[in-house]
Amino acid sequence: TLGLNHSSVSEFILVGFSTFPPHLLPIFFLLFLLMYLFTLLGNLLIMATVWSERSLHTPMYLFLCALSISEILYTLAITPRLLADLLSTHRTIAFAACASQMFFSFTFGFTHSFLLTVMGYDRYVAICHPLRYNVLMSPRGCACLVAWSWAGGSVIGLVVATAIFHLTFCGPNEIHHFLCHVPPLLKLACGTDVPIVALGVGLVCITNLLGCFLLILLSYTLIVAAILKIPSAEGRHKAFSTCASHLIVVIVHYGFASIIYLKPKGLHSQESNTLMAITYTVLTPFLSPIIFSLRNKELKTAMKKTFLSKLYPSNI
Repeated sequence: TLGLNHSSVSEFILVGFSTFPPHLLPIFFLLFLLMYLFTLLGNLLIMATVWSERSLHTPMYLFLCALSISEILYTLAITPRLLADLLSTHRTIAFAACASQMFFSFTFGFTHSFLLTVMGYDRYVAICHPLRYNVLMSPRGCACLVAWSWAGGSVIGLVVATAIFHLTFCGPNEIHHFLCHVPPLLKLACGTDVPIVALGVGLVCITNLLGCFLLILLSYTLIVAAILKIPSAEGRHKAFSTCASHLIVVIVHYGFASIIYLKPKGLHSQESNTLMAITYTVLTPFLSPIIFSLRNKELKTAMKKTFLSKLYPSNI
């Protein structure tokens, strides 16, 4: 349990999209619903392809499957509630439901970051230490890396949700967001320990995100150095192509995250803040399976072989 402190607030109101003109809400609903369904379909397709194609039973695709699972669960924690609120005039969320949403969104969000870091390490070993790859990335070692990623995400989700919902909420209960997020909830909390909790939660999140980013950056610095030593242009291109999809997803993931968390405070309206948050919570998971499917030649070929050949056997 999260040890929830119900204080004097039993539910919150998610302001989020209520500031937008009403005629735009059905358009947003249809757009986000299509993106959500495509995110689910794309990730399930990747998982089914890897499962059915034996040539893809390698560490890189094991990590990709784990990443797809974390994306499905991350969007499941956020998007269905968002879609329901777009069509509802009663946008309240219970105290316990708000705490649960925060726990799951942080758990799966940080698991996603840890898995991207593990995938960067996998590419580093494959390119910089190919002869030791089978030893360093053994099935047991890969399973441990995935397990630690999930454990790490769960610990951070539990720490953040517990810290926030142990605070006292005694005033207005309007969350200026479409989900239970830390900054708008801290504005509703009261008591002398709010600044300490805000600092602690901020340090936990920034330290882990920055640590993941720096490890990925280090991996790619070493990868680029190794690729530049390859004598043939074809060899360099082949080596880099194995990293391209992961690198693009990392850039998109951290690019949109930096827009959300590093933007100057007080310079944006409620509407622009909401739309910027959509880029990270809806758009990034939507783009990820597209990037991996289109940029990864092995995965694209396996998808054609596994699925399209059953639909159009004469064309494959």
